[in-house]
Formats: sequence, C-alpha cells, structure tokens
Amino acid sequence: MDILEGLNGPQREAVTTVEGPLLIIAGAGSGKTRVLTNRIAYLIKEKNVSPYNILAITFTNKAANEMKDRVERQLGMSVRNMWISTFHAACVRILRDGAAVLGYKSNFIIYDTSDSIALIKSCLKTLNLDPKFYDPKAMLRAISRAKDKLIAPDMFEREMAADFRGRKTAEIYKEYQRRLKELNAMDFDDLIMKTVEIFKSSREFLSRYQKQFKYIMVDEYQDTNHAQYELVKILAEGHGNVCVVGDDDQSIYGFRGADIRNILDFEKDLPDAKIIKLEQNYRSTQNILDAANNLIAHNKGRKGKKLWTDIKKGQDITLFEAEDERIEARYVVSEIVDLVNSGFSLSDMAILYRTNAQSRVFEEELAQDQIAYRVVGGLRFYERKEIKDVLAYLRLIQDNSDEISFLRIINEPARGIGEKTIGLITEYARRNGMSLYEAAKDAPNAQLSSRQVKNIAVFTGAVDELMGFKDDMSISALIEHVLDRTGYSDMLKNDDTPESEARMENLDELINAAREFERDNPDLILEDFLTNIALVSDIDSLEEGQGVVMMTVHSAKGLEFPAVFLVGMEDGLFPISKALDDPAGMEEERRLCYVGITRAKARLYITYARARNTYGRIVVSVPSRFIKEIGTGITQEKPAGKSDFSAGRDRRPKAAGDYSAGMKVLHKMWGSGMIVQVKDIGNDKELTIVFDSVGLKKLSANIAPLKIEEGENG
Repeated sequence: MDILEGLNGPQREAVTTVEGPLLIIAGAGSGKTRVLTNRIAYLIKEKNVSPYNILAITFTNKAANEMKDRVERQLGMSVRNMWISTFHAACVRILRDGAAVLGYKSNFIIYDTSDSIALIKSCLKTLNLDPKFYDPKAMLRAISRAKDKLIAPDMFEREMAADFRGRKTAEIYKEYQRRLKELNAMDFDDLIMKTVEIFKSSREFLSRYQKQFKYIMVDEYQDTNHAQYELVKILAEGHGNVCVVGDDDQSIYGFRGADIRNILDFEKDLPDAKIIKLEQNYRSTQNILDAANNLIAHNKGRKGKKLWTDIKKGQDITLFEAEDERIEARYVVSEIVDLVNSGFSLSDMAILYRTNAQSRVFEEELAQDQIAYRVVGGLRFYERKEIKDVLAYLRLIQDNSDEISFLRIINEPARGIGEKTIGLITEYARRNGMSLYEAAKDAPNAQLSSRQVKNIAVFTGAVDELMGFKDDMSISALIEHVLDRTGYSDMLKNDDTPESEARMENLDELINAAREFERDNPDLILEDFLTNIALVSDIDSLEEGQGVVMMTVHSAKGLEFPAVFLVGMEDGLFPISKALDDPAGMEEERRLCYVGITRAKARLYITYARARNTYGRIVVSVPSRFIKEIGTGITQEKPAGKSDFSAGRDRRPKAAGDYSAGMKVLHKMWGSGMIVQVKDIGNDKELTIVFDSVGLKKLSANIAPLKIEEGENG
C-alpha cells in the first residue's frame, strides 16, 4: 500500500516532514490519527528508521493500541516492541531502567489513588494533624497539582511559607514523599516527575534515551501539563526531531492541569519549528463548520485556522427556545422521533450537555416514550452514588426496617462506623429478632465499645429527628434537611473539587425532581415519591450499546454523530457561571462549545429554556452568548409551551387507566406475565406483575414496554 495514497496536500506534507521540530495543528475531523500512523509507517518503510528509535506518545491506552494496530496493518509487520504508549507507560519503562539513579529499586510499587489516600492518612497521624481539617483527598490533590508543575517538597515549602495551612500542606507533602521512598513506591504523578528528575540528575542516562529516540511524536499536545511538556522538551534536545499534534481550539482540560500555552508557544521554544495546519474536515457539513469557525474566531488565545469541507453545505442549524427545561426535553424527544421516522437510527443521535445534572429530565422524557438511551462517561441519574445515598435516607425515614438502605448510609458520610461495628449490630439484631435500625437504637446493650455507641448515636439521632419532620414538611424540604442534618452537604463542600461540585449539582436536581412531583401531585406523600422514582429508574429493557447517546460535552471529545442536540445553551449554564467574569475561563468554555458543535456530522440542534429550575427556584434564563457568536446559518423554531407537547403522538401501547388486575401482558424482555395489583401513583399507575421468567416486578404503566396479550383477556 502506498503510504501517501489518498492524503490531501497538508496531510502529505505532515507525513513526509520528518526532520526538525514540527507542529501539526489538526482541526476537528481532519484525519490526524491517519496522519500520525502514516507518518510512523513512512519513517519505518521509506526512511528505514528502526521502530526502536521512534517514540509515539498518546493519552490513552486505547489510542496507543489503535495506533499500533494501524501501523501494523500499514506495514504488514509487528511493531509490538515499539514505544507507542501513554506518557505514564513510557515513564514506567524508563524508571524501571533507571530507578537506582534516585535511590529506588527497579521493582518499585505504583500506588493508585486509594493507596495514596491511605498513606496520606498515615502521614497525618504521624504529624498529629486532624484529617477533618486536612482532608486526605484535598491534600493529595494539592500534592498532585504541585507534581504536575514539577514542584518538589522543598520548593513547595518555600512557595507556600506565607500561609499557615500551606506550611502544613508542605509538611504533609514532605512526609508523604519520604514515606513513598521508604516503601519503594511511586504514585501516578511521580511517574512523570521522577522521570524528569532522573534525566536532570544523570546526563549519561539522559543521553542514552536521547540517542535512542531519534523521532518523537506526541498526540493531543494541547492537553499536556507542565511536567509532560518538560519531559518531551528534554528528550527532544537529542535529535530535535519532535512532532507534536493537537488543536489549540480543542484545549478543554484546564481544570485537570492542561496548559494551552504548551501548544501556543511551541515556536517560541523551537524557533525553527515548522507549522502545518490540517483544515479540511471530513466529518461535518459546511453549515456546521461555519458555525464552529464563527464561534471560535471570538477567542484571542489561538493559532487561527478555518475548517472547510467538500461535503455539501447541508441543513441549517436548528435553534429552539423552550418555556422551561421540561419543554426543552420534550422538544428534543419529539425531534428524535421525527429523525428516526426519516431514516436515522437512535445510536446516530447524541444529547450533549454542560453538566451531568442536566441528564435527569431528558432521561425521564426518553423513558416516557420508551426510547432506548445510554449515558456515556457517567451513570444514569438515579444510579449516581449521591442520589442513591439520599434516596436511602428517605427510604429509611419512610420505613426504618429497610435494611438495604440502613447498610448503605450508616457510615455515609463517614462516622467511624466500620464493618466490625456493623457486624456486631447485625448479630445483635438477629439474636433479638429486631430490625438493624432497632438494634442500632439499642446499641448500649449490644456489647459495643463506648466509642462505637457514640458514633451510632450520631446516626440514629439524625434519622430520628428526620423521621419527626417527615409528615410536617414537603418532600423537597425534607431532602434539603437530610443533606444538612446528616452532614452530607458539608462533606461535599469541604471536598471542594469539580467532582464534588458535580455531585452537589445532582443533588440540587433531585430537589428539583421533588418539587416537580409536588407541583404535579399535591396530595401525594413521601412513599408515593419514592415509588415513582423506583418506577422511573427501573427501566431494564434498555440494552447496552443501543439507543440515544447522552453525555457531557467533555466526554464527547473525539466522537462524532450524524445528529447532535446541544442543550441548555444559556449564560450561566453554558458558558458556566464562574467563567462569566474570567476571560481565560470564557475562552475555554468557548472551546468546549466548539468541541460540541464539531461532533455533529449532518444535523445540529441548539436548545435553551427561557426559565429553569435552579437551586430550588425558577430562574429566568438568558440565551447563551455563544448563540449570537455563531451568527448565520441558524433556523429559529417557533417557541413552544406545554400545550405544544401535551397531545399528538401516543406515548405508550395502552393508556395507564386501561390496565386491571388479572390481565395478561407481554413485556419486551421478560415475556408473558399477569397483573396482580394496580395502584394509582399521581398521573401514573404502579403495576405489580408476576412474570413467568423473572417472577414479581413492579412497573410504571406510563413507561413499561407492555402489550396486552391478544385473546387472553376476554
């Protein structure tokens, strides 16, 4: 196979330019993976370079394996011994070889996050520091950020000396590194930092690797942090043949430590660098590319490029303004049905949102129409840990004999109640014919230590108090009280990470769900709310790998779909509120929106709501400034309210009111069954059905994929 066959001009130039520093600015959908693999094949086949002399760095093992497979297919030979790997994997190989330079043994252990947190806890004990004030996860994050910037403990101590907490963090960092070395262990951040340290410590060792790696390639260069940048820079000083590939317009991981300056300043470090731009897009229609180009042109910190395509102009982008987030979701679902009817498959479509909490309403509307979906890069809303935790509290408040809920939350947040204590409570409960909660209440008589009794009393005291409020406050207010009284909110606030922030957003969305339920069902109580959620979340008919894809825009990077719905396009949501007064943050948000737009191949929908439930109140929304920046090529749909979606297509095979006990039904997955009980739940009905295949199940009449068995019901 001709390695250059089928390549466009800039791609061909990027493949054949192998001497000296090279920056390839690869626009979205421009075929960068093909360029990289063909470049490796070109070096080996046409330039007779040994695979051993090539270092190719990717960001994921999947990308590394895909690159190896492609190169092997190109060459018809194995390149398994070639250095195509992630940063971390490459560094482990180097460190195994040179660990002695830093006083480590070559068989050092690699600590994962849980190992590191355990060691931090041990360090806190040694230093006599309270983990409540110096949260182990927070300390590990501070250390990790320092290592990303190649800041060693001594330098960290000097830089943080003016602040008391900073000085204590420096002590913890120093003790943590001392203990790691004592244990012959490194954490993930050490793998890169220590490799740089070895190279700076031993000129001889560095020279050996500089001579070996005559050609260096780095993919996704816009996502590198300072430590990765230094590693590449040091190795490239050997032969100077370094090729970095990336797209400054897709740099969206600043919160993880990625530094866009690495790609923007490439020529400052290497003045003789050549730049090649891959601007021909093979994915999207020109209308979609025009939108992306118009938007990203508002960023100042970029190299500058303009995507174009030979693909026809395509349909205009559709813009839809909804009355609220529920109408927004209903509109998206109605368009999905129309697209399916026009020939699209469900897996051709993606709903992209800025935050995971936005998924709930879309999940509920898709389920209501029995449309299969899958949440990628995250869990379905009601499967998320924090949601399950709070629902477990509510279930225990509703019924204190619920042992599954009891076991889930007795030590959530952490109260010093371990497996041994739980085992003693369980044993006492079984011996005395009690529920676990009753046994916990009777802890002083259960042969537990005074400390164990005290910790359990903290839990039962909170639950007892919440039980007392159950009948006197709304469900949404009760959830807020659960979060406050149990310390769950404080636990997430003290963690102070993007992950904890996302979990808080999910809990706010649960409160929104409760308010919606209260509004639509003013006469119903907590038990009905919990039943409704159980029915909504128990949709077992959806098969993995099928259905509409739902994910955050961050998770969608690198993917493509024939039809994309970019939802929640409002100032404060996308762009996110904390970026509104931060120019650098706003540029990253704009790049993120650019990524979202360029996932679409043929159809792009942008939606926003005039008002949205936020933190328990209706907030009037302003359309995202990005919509105006996109400019031309947009068709605005007529704004819609609730009445536009209240009728029209039949949402289920049978109306909920038509089911009755004794009726035989067919389920999509479980086959034949008989309804044994029908219970009203607001606008829905709970159907208790005995299936021949799986036994008893409780299902929502509105959602369950049921059909009445013909000829079996008179």
